[in-house]
Amino acid sequence: MTLPQRNMLADEASPYLRQHAENPVHWRAWSQAALDEARASDRPILLSIGYAACHWCHVMAHESFENAEIAGVMNRLFVNIKVDREERPDIDQIYMASLSAMGEQGGWPLTMFLTPDGKPFWGGTYFPPTSRYGRPGFVQVLEAVDKAWREKRSSIAQSADGLVAHVAARLSSAEPRTALTKDTLDGLAAGIQGMIDWRGGGLSGAPKFPNAPFTTTLWLSWLQTGNTTRRDAVLLGLRKMLAGGIYDHVGGGLCRYSTDAEWTVPHFEKMLYDNAQLLRLANWAYAETGDELFRHRIEETVAWLLRDMRVDGGAFASSYDADSEGEEGLYYCWTDGEIADALGSDSGLFSRYFSLVSPSAWEGKPILRQTGEQRDASVTDHAVVAGLKAKLLASRSSRIAPGRDDKVLADWNGLAITALAECGRSFGRTDWIEAAAQAFSTILSATENGRIPHSILGSKKLFPALSGDYAALINAAVALFEATHDQKYINIAKGLAEQLDRWHDDSAGTGHFLSASDSADVPIRIRGDVDEAIPSATGQIVEALARLATATGDLALQDKAYIVAEHAMGRASKQAYGQAGIVNSCVLVLEPLKLVIIESSDNPSLVPVANRNPDPRRVDLIVPLGDAAPGLPGGLVPTTERPGAYYCTGQVCLPVVTEPEELERLLRRKSG
Repeated sequence: MTLPQRNMLADEASPYLRQHAENPVHWRAWSQAALDEARASDRPILLSIGYAACHWCHVMAHESFENAEIAGVMNRLFVNIKVDREERPDIDQIYMASLSAMGEQGGWPLTMFLTPDGKPFWGGTYFPPTSRYGRPGFVQVLEAVDKAWREKRSSIAQSADGLVAHVAARLSSAEPRTALTKDTLDGLAAGIQGMIDWRGGGLSGAPKFPNAPFTTTLWLSWLQTGNTTRRDAVLLGLRKMLAGGIYDHVGGGLCRYSTDAEWTVPHFEKMLYDNAQLLRLANWAYAETGDELFRHRIEETVAWLLRDMRVDGGAFASSYDADSEGEEGLYYCWTDGEIADALGSDSGLFSRYFSLVSPSAWEGKPILRQTGEQRDASVTDHAVVAGLKAKLLASRSSRIAPGRDDKVLADWNGLAITALAECGRSFGRTDWIEAAAQAFSTILSATENGRIPHSILGSKKLFPALSGDYAALINAAVALFEATHDQKYINIAKGLAEQLDRWHDDSAGTGHFLSASDSADVPIRIRGDVDEAIPSATGQIVEALARLATATGDLALQDKAYIVAEHAMGRASKQAYGQAGIVNSCVLVLEPLKLVIIESSDNPSLVPVANRNPDPRRVDLIVPLGDAAPGLPGGLVPTTERPGAYYCTGQVCLPVVTEPEELERLLRRKSG
């Protein structure tokens, strides 16, 4: 099959793909038709993978894909396929693993060359149009690949076959079950602890990423062992990050990463998943420390989510671009004169709470950040600082904002819904819980034939969903159940778990594949074990099964969670640092915690204690006085005639607790 010799991206749902719809390149979206065209024309495939908020993706597009001469070479020699990695993480992970197997550093834009049947044989990331930065020019690369393809085709085919076999063995294979032990988490946490930058926070070196899976490992290890050094590593990193330039002090929310070791110069794209994970971590930190910094950052980030990230229907967009008006960070940075104009008579207060910095490697306007002293002062004088921020935000709103990627991703929204529901419980903010419930309802309303889409943009939906979508939404449903006490969310979670098994189970009962069984355009059906900026699909699945089993008391589901976790750990044991999400979720399977509180909703005294003491290992059930008694581990049936709290670890429940002070002491006893 030969598709029309023109760019075919204009009708795609992905904003990233539509950004390239005017390129002179004859782009195709990833599809069976595009793969068939490559086979029919016997031309190799040039695969370009990126995402809407990616700065270097925009650079390569402007330099090369908008260049008619370079596009002509691409069109003559290759079938050109463009992929939004956020729409197709299954495709992205396969070819990113292929690049890694070639010994190359990964990143986006990902540029891969494939045989006509989709097998990778060479690749890289960003290529400049002409040779510079120590990289070959893109036309030079295109012509070299074409020459190799014509002259060494049999060798390339053999090499591609070997590479595909290697990637399949790494990403798709089964491994023997590994017993779950506390030592696995402790060992991983000890290794991460050794990487900590005890001056600047986070992991040593640059660039600095928030790395939520690693941070969660440290926090869970502290909860499990009582090792306060690991707790302190998390708190240090959060405090440094939330004072740095990586945090948007005016509008709220975290940028994707910092290019330097001081959290000062960010790549300015703002991703939904980073901020969802920040909310959960900051919520745990606030509960432990009472440090108002964390409360303020949670409130500011939720305000940003609800103000700037909601699309029609109440679900959340994917990201904001790093660039505006062709310049990275322009929207977020300030000059002294702009600060004076925005603050007027209050401009004299600015330097007490904020700094404008211009590091040597940064070419834009100064970046807003705080020193440690300014951070502490802004917490003390919160009302004053909030007034300054409001003026700066009003001034900034007149600027041309970066582009927003409006597609709604089920898995990322699941993370955001969970975070909002949990923070809403902790802060007593029913409006946050209602916003989480609205987003959840919007995604479920897009269901067709019992199946959820992976991506939604207006009336366009991308089916089928991935296993991580189902897992993230199961976790979101359990979080909403905890926040609202509404049984409907457990029923929804059960239905999602059934769909997860129907379309993604590996048939041996040992786990799940990332892509659905009817995804015909996937060259390799991978497991989805490897973490990226969020925990892997497998890690989220193990967590979802464990939390749902704990919430329902379903012993069969608990057994299933254990089996899936042991097989996942068997695979993760070879590469724990890249699969921290699996290690973290196995903690919930190994030692599930369950808190059942029975009391009147009119004047509760025990529920607020549970709400302000979140524990990622624990599932909370709230039962009104006089309702049917839930079954507890060990066959215990509590009375619902009088208030009480029942705290269970595994199959063992402690004696009933009736006083709020006693429950507070119990829940704050971290080591277990």
